[in-house]
Amino acid sequence: MVSGRKTKAQPLAPYEKKRDFDITPEPSASTTSKRAAARRLSFVVQKHWASRLHYDFRLELNGVLLSWAVPKGPCYDPSKKQMAVHVEDHPVDYASFEGTIPPKQYGAGTVIVWDRGTWEPVGDAKKGMDVGKLVFRLHGEKLAGLWELVRISKPDDKQDQWMMFKKRDEWARPLSEYDVIKALPDSVVANPLGPIEEREPKTSRHKPASEEVDLSAAVPGPLPTKLEPQLATLASALPRTGDWVTETKLDGYRLLARIDGKRVKLFTRNGHDWTAKFPTLKSELQKLAVSSAWLDGEIVVLKDGIPSFSALQDAVDGPSNSGIVFFLFDLMYIDGQDLRSVPLSSRRARLATLLEDGGEHLILSQDFDAPAAQVFEAAAKLGLEGLVLKRRDAPYVSGRTETWLKAKARLRQEFVICGMTGRGGKSGEVGSLLLGYYVGKKLHDAGSVGTGWNSKTARELWHQLAPLQVDIAPFDTPVRKPGRWSRRAAGSELWVKPTLVAEVEFAQWTAEGVVRQASFSGLRLDKPARGVVREGGKTELPKPPSELKITHAERVVDAASGITKADLVHFYASVAEWMLPHMRGRPVALVRAPEGVSGQLFFQKHAERTAMPGLAAHDRDLWPGHPPLLTVDTPDALLAAAQMNTIEFHTWNSVVTHLDKPDRVIFDLDPGEGVKWLHVQEAAQLVRALLSELGLEAWLKTSGGKGLHVVVPLVPQLNYATVKSFSQSFVRHLAKTIPERFSAVSGAANRVGKVYVDYLRNGKAQTTAAAFSARARPGMGVSMPVAWEQLGDLKSGAQWNVQTAREYLSFQSIDPWVEFWSSEQSLTTAIKRLP
Repeated sequence: MVSGRKTKAQPLAPYEKKRDFDITPEPSASTTSKRAAARRLSFVVQKHWASRLHYDFRLELNGVLLSWAVPKGPCYDPSKKQMAVHVEDHPVDYASFEGTIPPKQYGAGTVIVWDRGTWEPVGDAKKGMDVGKLVFRLHGEKLAGLWELVRISKPDDKQDQWMMFKKRDEWARPLSEYDVIKALPDSVVANPLGPIEEREPKTSRHKPASEEVDLSAAVPGPLPTKLEPQLATLASALPRTGDWVTETKLDGYRLLARIDGKRVKLFTRNGHDWTAKFPTLKSELQKLAVSSAWLDGEIVVLKDGIPSFSALQDAVDGPSNSGIVFFLFDLMYIDGQDLRSVPLSSRRARLATLLEDGGEHLILSQDFDAPAAQVFEAAAKLGLEGLVLKRRDAPYVSGRTETWLKAKARLRQEFVICGMTGRGGKSGEVGSLLLGYYVGKKLHDAGSVGTGWNSKTARELWHQLAPLQVDIAPFDTPVRKPGRWSRRAAGSELWVKPTLVAEVEFAQWTAEGVVRQASFSGLRLDKPARGVVREGGKTELPKPPSELKITHAERVVDAASGITKADLVHFYASVAEWMLPHMRGRPVALVRAPEGVSGQLFFQKHAERTAMPGLAAHDRDLWPGHPPLLTVDTPDALLAAAQMNTIEFHTWNSVVTHLDKPDRVIFDLDPGEGVKWLHVQEAAQLVRALLSELGLEAWLKTSGGKGLHVVVPLVPQLNYATVKSFSQSFVRHLAKTIPERFSAVSGAANRVGKVYVDYLRNGKAQTTAAAFSARARPGMGVSMPVAWEQLGDLKSGAQWNVQTAREYLSFQSIDPWVEFWSSEQSLTTAIKRLP
């Protein structure tokens, strides 16, 4: 750190002098772009993991970024005054810098943009810098409201020290209620949030009553011969930021209309000409006050005001389809002007004027002027499929995009029809349809559907499918549920060419990847089989910002590190997104510590009198003779357990839906007395090498304690006895082959100078600390998934702890376990290969 007092002639000279721009990726002062004088001043907070983690706070002024190093980062609590060391000015272009500064360079380490936005000085900013008192207002993605910087150092001090703190206003919040550093630790470049003043407005904002028609971005050109539609991406949760058009997700067929004089064509999303099917729609489109146009919409049939897909199918195939209405939601071209670069709001406004004198079957798709979450809940209650949300400022882009999102209130999607059975084993009527979906070019089994049709439809389906019959199942991968059927039809199953597509509603995906409680909605004649993929689940409503009410928040859990109960609960809140996939559906054992890590610890494996809201207690019949098992499946359950002084979360190797068939095997590498860390690292590599020889891929995580965990994912086929027997034989082979390094016998005396590989954790009801679980020991290490390439850089099994683990994650752009979840391995071959 150096004094922040610079020469007026060359404010960036100290910055340039410190850096070798042939080595560091940081922007040089000579490459700084010119900025418009009238543009609002920017600010940025960069999170910088150099020799130690700190935050760099920068304000744009007079063509440079005034910069302070803030070790603890900003805080919304006005009572917390954070040290801020004024350092050299930086180029304005530095505000967008993210990356790694190489070793031996000034500031070596990784930098991310933690927050960004604009700022307004209160009073004269230049004078404020001179006198050492700067008051300003921030408009960021994480920070907002009034803040102050005050110089506290003397003129002859080596460092130019200031204090940064929040002014008391409507944004101020006590630290015990909200810690912005822990609540929002990630890059806003990788994970943009949008302005906090829009996400959490302190005053109400209203959308204009009507949209303006601004077609200035339109491009003159001829009427396109063909046009591919824009498609929506499934949203896992409703967006909390941005300005979106909210429409009902219509239960119908997508159609695009091309108007060229009196020549009207209606095309499906795949370009099939369906004009002849809809003479009424063609006639009304011909009467629109337009000479040429491309319009986008969806045809539906309404029953009691609600779109009915089955009624639409009957109407499309029936003698009369006068009940079909065309809901139009976009206008891509009109009278010599290509509107695809025009913002959606203006395209819709122009479409609305075009349809003012349209026919009764041409309807403008409604944009609901209400919060998306409110509309979504209403749609779900009405039994609608969901919503479509579109960025109001976005252009029209053919293909699937993120500016159009579909939010599902129900689990429903298309499936390829791969086979059928007869009703009651007889031919002539379909009893069930055998379903599939594509992953890349491979067709996967998706289970079956046996309800949702009457006798008439059952006969029609049979006559459509019978000519497509083939001898073997068309799947390219093994059927996920062993024994349900073989590839060659053995009973009443009839396999067919995978060309027809069915729309199916269902309750859930099972662990094997097949649908449960499915109901047939109809055939999708407008969609190709090759385009059918597995979609995600229902869209979740956005949750309000977390405001954890922690009892006894100040209680010290670990005297060695000073970690409090508030620190622990906030940690679990911050890692819930990463941790829950490792825990959902798995019976759990909780290590609770009411008196902290130095007090009495006890395990809780079953539902007891102490209530923890959100934890799922499973029926006693799941494990006869034992009390109900617990699972932690939601963030609320995770935090409820942490509130009740749970430090460690241990999980079974199976999920409740396949309780007796483990889907992983774990090798816990526990070093005995006198074992050097280097030998633990080598032991992990040797375990991996032997597993690889057996045809098994493994993933690595720290234990949070002294050792490492090597985890092998499995298809849940074999029982616990078989899996445990394999792990025992594996460990005994290791110990026999390299006895000087490994022990297969527990007990401290048996592993002095050796690594004990614990296979006992692979027995039924045995548990292992879950990924991202803290450990109830001094320092409170955390079990962290890592890449094998990181093994050589690890310093211990407790490399990260409750205070550093989440900060580490904010600098990671790639999940080292991303392929763990899609691995489908079996022990069958490995058991045969093992000596």
